[in-house]
Amino acid sequence: MNKILLEDITNIANSKMVAWDKLEGKSIFVTGATGLIGSQIVLGIDQHNKLYGTNIKIYALARNPKKADKLFGECSENVITVVGDMCSPYSIEGDVDYIVHGASMTSSKDFVEKAVETILTGINSTANILNFAREKKVSGFVYLSSLEAYGVTDPNLKSVKETDYGFIDQLSPRSSYSEGKRMAECLCASYASEYGVPAKIVRLCQTFGAGVDYSDNRVFAQFAKSAIEGKDIILKTKGETYRNYCYTSDAVTGILCVLLDGNVAEAYNIANPATGISIADMAKLVADKLSDGKIKVCFDIAEDVTKLGYGPTIKVALDTTKLEAIGWKASVDLEETFRRTIEYMKDTR
Repeated sequence: MNKILLEDITNIANSKMVAWDKLEGKSIFVTGATGLIGSQIVLGIDQHNKLYGTNIKIYALARNPKKADKLFGECSENVITVVGDMCSPYSIEGDVDYIVHGASMTSSKDFVEKAVETILTGINSTANILNFAREKKVSGFVYLSSLEAYGVTDPNLKSVKETDYGFIDQLSPRSSYSEGKRMAECLCASYASEYGVPAKIVRLCQTFGAGVDYSDNRVFAQFAKSAIEGKDIILKTKGETYRNYCYTSDAVTGILCVLLDGNVAEAYNIANPATGISIADMAKLVADKLSDGKIKVCFDIAEDVTKLGYGPTIKVALDTTKLEAIGWKASVDLEETFRRTIEYMKDTR
C-alpha cells in the first residue's frame, strides 16, 4: 500500500474522536465503497480491526469487482465485497447494524450531459438503501450530501451554518446534482419521521487527499497534475468561487462521528474552517508553493462555463461548530492536503 494512504488509514483507525466501542463486533454496509471517501471508510475501519481486533464486519458495495479487489486485496477477511448496482435490491444475510450511503454520480460534466440520470440515480439509490435500512432495523445511517445542497448563499455570510439555505435555479440542468442532493436529504428525514430509520446527513465540502486517481478531472486533481507535470494551470473562469476544503482522512472521522453520535434527521457540515480560499488563489498556492515556482496560473475564460459542467460562482465557507460540538476537529491544512495528494499521485500514476 502507498505510504501516504497507509498513514491516513492508520490515523483514522487510531482516532480518539470516533466512538469505536459502538462498532465493536457490529457490521457496517458502505455504498460507493470504491470511491475516494468510501474506500477510506472501508480501509480505515479494517485497519482498526487489524490493530485492535474489534471484529467489525464491513460490506463494501461495488459495481466493479476488479476495482474492489485492487483496493481491498490487502484487507482482512472482515471486508466482504458486495457486487451490485446502488439502485438494485441488496441481498445480505444476517444483521446490518450501520450504513454509510456514499454512492453518487461525481462528474460535473455528467451533471449537465446526464442530468436526468444524475437526478434519478441520486433519488432512487437513496430510496433503495433507506428501504434496506428499514428492513434491517439498523442502529445508524448516514447519507453523504454536499455543500452544493446549499445553492448560492448570501455572499455576506462569514460562514454557512446548516440552516443557511440559498438559491438553486431548478430550471438549469446543472442543478440536477444540487436538487438531487436536497431531495435525497428530504428522503432521509422523511424515512426517519415515518419509519423510524435513524438517518443522519453530512454535507461535505470538496474533499481530497491520498487515494485520488490520476485520471480524476476535478479542479484539485487538475491543479495537482499541473504541479507534477510542470504544466501551467489554465483557468476557464476568473476563479472567484470561494469555499473551504477537507482532507480525506479528516472527512472520514467526521462521517463516523455523525454516524455514531449525531442526531437523527439532522445535518452536519464537514470542512476544515481554516482552508477557505478562492479557486484563483488556490491555483496560485499550488503554482507558487507546490511546484517550486516552475509553473504559473493562466486565464483562458470560456464563453459558456455551464457547458463545461461548472456550477455558479459561489462563496460558501461551511461552519463546522455543530460537528465540533460532538467531538470532531479537522487537522490537515490546505497546503499539506495538496502536498500529500501530490505525493500519492506521483507514486501511483
